[in-house]
Amino acid sequence: MGETDEKQAKYDWAGEQGERWLSQVDRFEAMLAPIGAALLERAAFAPGDAVLDLGCGGGASTRAIADAIGPEGRVLGVDISPGLINHASAISAGKGNIAYTCADGASLDAGSERFERLHSRFGSMFFDDPHCAFANLHSQLDNSARIDLAVWANPRDNPWMMEMMGVVRNHVEVPPAEPRAPGPFAFEDLDYLQEVLNAGGFKDMQVDPYEGAQAIGGPAASPEEATRFVLSSLGVGQILAEQAQDIRDAAARDLTAKFEEHHKAGEGVMLGCKAWLVTARA
Repeated sequence: MGETDEKQAKYDWAGEQGERWLSQVDRFEAMLAPIGAALLERAAFAPGDAVLDLGCGGGASTRAIADAIGPEGRVLGVDISPGLINHASAISAGKGNIAYTCADGASLDAGSERFERLHSRFGSMFFDDPHCAFANLHSQLDNSARIDLAVWANPRDNPWMMEMMGVVRNHVEVPPAEPRAPGPFAFEDLDYLQEVLNAGGFKDMQVDPYEGAQAIGGPAASPEEATRFVLSSLGVGQILAEQAQDIRDAAARDLTAKFEEHHKAGEGVMLGCKAWLVTARA
């Protein structure tokens, strides 16, 4: 398997990665809910807006947008995972202002539909060719349409990731991440994100930082539950899954011990996070 294949396998949202998210969809949604709420507040959708929700996952963000835009608005949830789209469609059945489609941002074709707004909560960082993807997304939007994105800031500013990777590196050699490669931190460098957006036809990028604490595995998860969630659903678990059983067991014990250090009764395993809330215009 070559380098490109490895990257595609790691973030195979149309296949295994999407199914992992679906298997833990409630925990993922609960974990990301505070950042999602901050992004929605910043976006300030209005009744009647036509919105494209990119990387909608299980549809929680799409449903929240639908509530904000009212029956006179419309929102199209887009995700590359068939399983997640099926899940989101089932939950949203009967809501007349919501539709879903299974597509990648680089190949999405909404036909004659055009949107005044684009929203993406951590759904824009995995494109193999982000320049192509954002150019295509631009073609789906009205002139002067507004986009609102949440993307992760530098890993060093995200203890929720660094603490876990520190444990893993005690057991397994992990190669350094490739800057700007598809993945959660593809847009940690705001200069790079601005270059991608500008090349796609967007302008006037503005950024606010979001800083808070993230409940690993969702609010009220115990250290043991958080460990099971991480090992079954996150990239950390994929790395360890390839190791011998004794290594996996030792890493799991160390992860649980680390999570015990950060566990707060009634809140869960709380670790710091930082994201960029990004706005631009078509």
